[in-house]
Amino acid sequence: MQCKSKQSQSQRLFQLLKRGWVSPLQALREVGTMKLATRVSELRAMNVKVRDKWSEDRSHKLYTIRGGR
Repeated sequence: MQCKSKQSQSQRLFQLLKRGWVSPLQALREVGTMKLATRVSELRAMNVKVRDKWSEDRSHKLYTIRGGR
């Protein structure tokens, strides 16, 4: 999968997370990363307040930057 812009995956993921909850499949399709948890860890290391929750079937985590549940 090729990069759609010169922005890093973390930068593109940051923009996506601001829109709402993001799944690993959505991150793969829209950002091109197969390592969502790693990119989230990079954002957290930059003091970005990323929230997470388990999916309904508890098979994977979802991430967002938005407040509220």
